[in-house]
This record gives sequence, structure tokens and C-alpha cells, in this order.
Amino acid sequence: MLTVTGAVRVLVDPGTERGGDVVLEDGHAESSTLDATGCVVTPGLVNAHHHLLQTAFRTLPGTRGVPMADWLPAMAAAYGRAGHDPELYGLAATVGAAEGLLSGVTTIADHHLNWPTDATPEDTVALARATADAVRALGGRLVFVRGSARDDPEQAAASADAIVGALLDREAVGGVDPDGRLQVAVGPAGVHSDARETFLALGEVAARHRLRRRTQANEQVDTAIALERSGRRPIDLLEEWGWLAPDVTIAHLCDVTDDEITRLAAAGVTATHAPGCDVPMGWGIAPVARLADAGIAVGLGTSGGGSNDAGHLLADARLAMQVSALVGPQLPARQVLGMATAGSAAGLGRPELGHLGAGTAGDLCVWDVSGVADAGVDDPVAGLLWASPGRRPRHVVVGGRVVVRDGRLVAADERELAARLRERLARTPAVVA
Repeated sequence: MLTVTGAVRVLVDPGTERGGDVVLEDGHAESSTLDATGCVVTPGLVNAHHHLLQTAFRTLPGTRGVPMADWLPAMAAAYGRAGHDPELYGLAATVGAAEGLLSGVTTIADHHLNWPTDATPEDTVALARATADAVRALGGRLVFVRGSARDDPEQAAASADAIVGALLDREAVGGVDPDGRLQVAVGPAGVHSDARETFLALGEVAARHRLRRRTQANEQVDTAIALERSGRRPIDLLEEWGWLAPDVTIAHLCDVTDDEITRLAAAGVTATHAPGCDVPMGWGIAPVARLADAGIAVGLGTSGGGSNDAGHLLADARLAMQVSALVGPQLPARQVLGMATAGSAAGLGRPELGHLGAGTAGDLCVWDVSGVADAGVDDPVAGLLWASPGRRPRHVVVGGRVVVRDGRLVAADERELAARLRERLARTPAVVA
């Protein structure tokens, strides 16, 4: 039994909070006590949209302030120089997962889109396994999304089938391992890069294994490309291809009409807001208030290091709150915290995540609000976003087990992890500035 004592405030779920202790009685919880004096306790944050490989390729020349048509080849060239191998994938995922845990992210959805052009299904299994093993080793949860960006549809489907067979336990349900630490999903990058055949092929894999489906749509550039190529908007194509359904989550959604929002809501689609990517890339700001008012569950994601440069979901929650007034009413801090927890969990089909109520998986964060950064803050829950944008949690718990204690990883040394990635990238000098 794990007990968290003395909290100033406990955010149980987006609509429930109290003071006092938190007790995790699950049989997997470690037997210990965490001091939360002067702290706010929240559910573990759920990063619903990341690209972990990009953690190794941040602030590259030619990737800032450029059109997507220039950004994509600049990133692809960097991947090519570094080489696609399990070592690099594992190190990038380790650093990305460590960064996440050290900023309160207990679950990461990794929408992996970049694969070697000549990769066999077995090759892709090795790359996916390296990613999954890296996150598991640190104690975090991973949703591995077998993505596609201009991949051959049949090869993408064969790879997805192989990854499901190799990575998931035979007792997995809905693409989720029995211990809840690994989930597999599928997801083309979007209609701007993948054709109908890819959406259909990966949709068939999802139906066969009962996996969640994820894609990206309606950044401004995505809409422009779809209109140029087909004379239709992305939501129209996704609807025609069977990708507006309750098992589908769509990231970005910056450029959506009222009619499209109504159709998304009617279809039961969930959404992921990614302002830390969309704002610097100039793709727009998702109208979160309109989406939520229509009944669409909205989660939050950082997207990858190639566009965001950080995996700090709480900082992006702050950004989401701040820029919301540019496209609608100001979003309250508690609503945005709800997006980063229960909203993201809903998009993953994981009702046990994102809350501390009955049936919780036992993921939580303990945030110290007793220092100067929070001095003068009247509302300590709202202050998690309004004050100290780079804050780290004091403790992080996943599945009842402490994975960050007193601001440090339990299973690894963060500086050693960073050094290992730097050493790997130093073997490809063209990638490292």
C-alpha cells in the first residue's frame, strides 16, 4: 500500500478535488509513504501525441520558421544521416520518456511515422521493441502507434501485424497488455501524406486486433494540401475512408469549421490539442472551447522534438490556456489540466488513467507549491499552470510504484542518459551542431 500524506490539495479528476491523503491499495503498489506537505497531488499526466524519435533531433538547422514542405525533408535527412537502428530508437525513447517522467508525464503516446524505406516487418519489430523496452525500463507507460508517412500500404499493414504479435502479450485486450504498461495502436500521418489505401489497410489491422486508431488532420497546411490534391477537406476524406468513429483520435484540428466539429462529435471522435507544435510551426490554434462544447473529448500532446523541442506537457498545458483566448473564451486551468489527464486518457480508450478515483491505475504526481515560484498564488491548482512554467514534480508514481523520488529518476541517472544519446549522435557529426 502506497500512502501520500499531507497534500494541500488533491485533484482527483477534472471535477473533484479535496485535501488530505491519497492511498493506493492495488496489489502492485509498493509499501511506502510519500510526504506531500506543501504539495498538490494530481493524476499522472498523459501525453496523447508525441514523436519520441524526434527527441534526438531538436533545433536542427532548417527546421525553424520554415514551411512544412521544407521542414519534412530537413528532418528526414537528419534521420537518414543518423541511421535507423534499435540503439538510436532506444536512446531517443529513453531520453524522451525520462524527460516526460521528470515533468509528470506517466503515459506517452508515440506516433511513430519514420521507418527505413527497405525495412522488413522484422526490422520494424526490432525498432518498436527498442522503443517499448526503453520506456518500460524507466517505469513509464507507452502507447506505441505504428504510424505511416508515405509507406507502402501493404508493408505498413504487415509491419503493424508483426508489431502486435511480437510486442503484446497473448492476454492483451484492445491492444493493451494486461499490466497496462504497453498499448499498440495504428495511425497514418494524415491525408496530406497517406492515401486511401493506407488508411484502409491500417484500419483493417486495427479491426483485426481491436486497436485504437490515430491520425493528424486540419492543421492549415494539411487542409491546403488536401484541397489542392483532391478538392476536398481532410475531414471529408477521413469520413469517406471510415476514419470518423469512436475508436479514432485526431491530433491538431486547428482549421475546422462548425459543420466539421458537428460531424466529429456525432461520430464520437476524440481530439488531441498540440499547441506546442502548432503555434511555433504556424499551423494555427485548435478551437478547444468549441470542440469541448460540442461534446468532443479533447486531450493534450506535445508532438515531437522536431517542432516543439520539449516534452514538458504541463508547460504546453500552460501554453494551451494562454493562447485559447485568441480563438475563443479563455480556458480555465482546471479544464486544461483535465485535458492533460482524463481527456488524453479518453482518446487512448484508457478509463483507468487520468484520475485518482475508483478504478484508477495508480498514476500520480506530487507538485511542490511551497516555494517562491508559487508565493502569492491564491489557487494552488490553477497555479500549477499560471506559475512556474518549467516546474518539475517532487514525486511521480506509476501503477503504485515510485518512478521519480525527490525530483530524480529512480531507475536511471538523467545525465548519464543524456550523455549516451549525445555519444550516439556524435558518431554522425553532420547531425550534431
